[in-house]
Amino acid sequence: MATDPKTLTEGQRAYEARRAAKAGMSLDRWLAQKSRAQEAAAKAERKAAEAARPPRKPGFFSRLIERAHRPLKP
Repeated sequence: MATDPKTLTEGQRAYEARRAAKAGMSLDRWLAQKSRAQEAAAKAERKAAEAARPPRKPGFFSRLIERAHRPLKP
């Protein structure tokens, strides 16, 4: 949903104005707060998706070095 005042239809603008008045804010302040909240939610969603990504398999040289640090089997 677009919260840019330039892209809102008259009906959407009136609805957001009523919500802003109910919250005791101006329409511009209300829309700014709403867009900041949407950006924060999107950022949190991206961060959660990044954290949910499975860990990468170690590369060739990492595996070689790990194997070199292990003691030799008798």
